[in-house]
Amino acid sequence: MSLRNHRWHDVYKVLKKHGFDVARQRGDHLQMVHPDGRFVTLIKKDPIKVGTLKAILIQADISQKEFLSQV
Repeated sequence: MSLRNHRWHDVYKVLKKHGFDVARQRGDHLQMVHPDGRFVTLIKKDPIKVGTLKAILIQADISQKEFLSQV
């Protein structure tokens, strides 16, 4: 499986599993924060582009392999 064609809600679920919660929302952007202070901005648009998804995973400190196993 690749990082192409993932829905924003699938990414949201993985981030929730890793402890992220929605801090605020403005328009179609969600800001999610982790208890240790990390934060990620997630856009509510399908599908999420590969580069955007990679940036989200880097900010969340989640490996691509780990993400793909949880989707």
